[in-house]
Amino acid sequence: MDPGEAQRTQQQQRSSIPSFLFIIFLLFMLTNHSGDEFLARNHYQDALRSLTFQLSNFTAWVNGSESDFIMPNRHPATATLVESHMTFGSRLDPSTASYFPNITGFIRGDLDFYNISLPNLDGTDVPWKSYAQSYMADSNVTEVTSYSETWNWNATQKVSWSIIDRAMIKGENGTDDMAVVHGRIDLADWQSGTETRLEFEGVHILANGSIYGFAEPGGRHIDIRYLPAIVPEELYNDTSRLVQLEIQSRIDKVKQMIDAGVIDQESSDSNSGIHGNCGFLVFAQIEPSMISEELMRDVESELQKPTGKWTPEVFPLRMNGVLISRECGILYRLHNAVGLRSQLFFRKVTTYAGVSAVVYLILLTLLTRQIERSHTSASLSRLSAWTFYTQAIVDAVSFAGHITFAILANGRPSLALVAPAFIACVLFSLEAQHAILINQVQAPEDAINLPPPPRPSPQPPQSATLNPDDAEPAPTTAAPPRHTGPSFISLFMWHLRSDPQARIWVGLFLCLTFIVRVIVSPSLALFFVGTMYSLFWLPQIIRSIRCGRSSALTAEYMIGTSICRLWFPLYFLANSTNVLDVEPRRWVYPLTAFVLFQVSMVLLQQWLGPAFFLPKRFATTQMYNYHPPLPSSMHDPEAPDQSLGDCSICMEGIHATESKQLQQVTGRLLHTVGARKSYSLAPCHHLFHTECLEKWLAVKNICPQCRRPLPPL
Repeated sequence: MDPGEAQRTQQQQRSSIPSFLFIIFLLFMLTNHSGDEFLARNHYQDALRSLTFQLSNFTAWVNGSESDFIMPNRHPATATLVESHMTFGSRLDPSTASYFPNITGFIRGDLDFYNISLPNLDGTDVPWKSYAQSYMADSNVTEVTSYSETWNWNATQKVSWSIIDRAMIKGENGTDDMAVVHGRIDLADWQSGTETRLEFEGVHILANGSIYGFAEPGGRHIDIRYLPAIVPEELYNDTSRLVQLEIQSRIDKVKQMIDAGVIDQESSDSNSGIHGNCGFLVFAQIEPSMISEELMRDVESELQKPTGKWTPEVFPLRMNGVLISRECGILYRLHNAVGLRSQLFFRKVTTYAGVSAVVYLILLTLLTRQIERSHTSASLSRLSAWTFYTQAIVDAVSFAGHITFAILANGRPSLALVAPAFIACVLFSLEAQHAILINQVQAPEDAINLPPPPRPSPQPPQSATLNPDDAEPAPTTAAPPRHTGPSFISLFMWHLRSDPQARIWVGLFLCLTFIVRVIVSPSLALFFVGTMYSLFWLPQIIRSIRCGRSSALTAEYMIGTSICRLWFPLYFLANSTNVLDVEPRRWVYPLTAFVLFQVSMVLLQQWLGPAFFLPKRFATTQMYNYHPPLPSSMHDPEAPDQSLGDCSICMEGIHATESKQLQQVTGRLLHTVGARKSYSLAPCHHLFHTECLEKWLAVKNICPQCRRPLPPL
């Protein structure tokens, strides 16, 4: 082998080693999960051992064998205190009324706060005072006070309860059917806007619609083996059997997750929103529905698996209840609670997604038609880039919001929510592109004379130093001059001021950063909606005044876009039954009126002039008028072709639509706006079709006949 070829082969082999190592490293990074799988597997193994021990220990206690499990005693005052605020249901006539057999969904209602600590009860006079004193008799006042101060519990007025109903069993000896329920209870502080979350575990008695359970802050384990201690005594054995089945079900689930290697991410977020240490006993009662039990089964079956079968209309699930915390001395009375079943919620989300997709399709159609009609430089010079920037920002937030909603929905509605998110993303790209094009056309107008960028200045050479012993200066070695260049900040600011594209990209970066904050902050989202919707057409009004020309926006685009975009704030801020359960805001109506007022102002600027509403001393912009009144015929009146002349571009006659009666009244001059818009007279007195001149100015900004510069059309 040739020595040169051998050397090249060795070099190729050496160069291939880093590539091979990079591929190995990339594969390792793609297949490695930073130890998450290992930690999750150990966590599940510990959970499996704990659940297995709980089941064996509880089963031994139920069977009367030796066990370390101890069931807590019932507090004698609990039942009387709860029943002083609510009434538990009873068995109904199945032919005339029934309860909801499955309450999986979302329940929202109002809360009344009561401080039942002993010092506070001494100074109050309520009918149930004696029951509360008996319930809190042997409590530690110091501990109650310290626990209750962990969060502002008295500011809570609303509750949001997500609940899952499953694991139904048949009671023994013809007793009631029962089901395990679990979920989360969110309590909102209306003063600070914060929330605290409680994990909920309980049991649902289907025959009388009663619910009994525990609610604890995230991170504090709920032992469902204590559920028999809070249910009525006649349901003690059935509840114990239900608890055994539920623990066994959880053991099977953990085993499946270990075998499949699944990592449950929900467990890592379970401690979010914790602001207190108070645990609650939860007692709730579902209001009966006035339809038979057989029809209720048909409604439930059709709701779970729709077949198109007719079912009677059922009123929403309604509930009242009580939440008691003995360790914090707190009692909440739940009332006016309305539930939305999960399947109905999914249908509601799907309907919203479908309507939103149609609205965005209309917006996309209107935008494409507007872009086609205003693609010339003359039209773009009359538009405001900020009108499209603000709409692009709104669509970017909408895209991110719908995608986030689709991820959280985690079911059939997710696919439906992708449609409006995708169209919003397309709208964002088109609007941003159109705004950048407008900015490029208008860039010469905003150009400013800036000094050249700072350059490095050479340092002056060091002067020779005198030797004190000699009169002559001592020779020194001259150090090379050090160049001190401008700082990065000064160069960046100069580039930002001189380059319009740099300003655009920096602005987009800041907007995208702001968008992320908008999504995660509900209060900021409302401020964003009010600000962005107020700025849709206001920049266009200012632009028309500055350039002295009406906008190139069509009435179809402005009216249609305004109506479609106002549908979203009106749905969420004026509709109390929206899918996100956002509280209505009264300021949405003035916002709607202000947006429509802006649309009317832009339209009036096209008809009455860009500064019709300003005093003359403020309307100082003077623009050349391409459409002055002209005689109806600039040729021989006896000529058969009554035209203004030939267009200097297409060489065809220019005809203005004007009635003969109006010509006689106005002295044979064309005065109506519609007639004068059909022609354009340049400062060099060359006449064109307006459409022809717009197409020409899109290419060159000079007269096609005499080559003189032309002002904007």
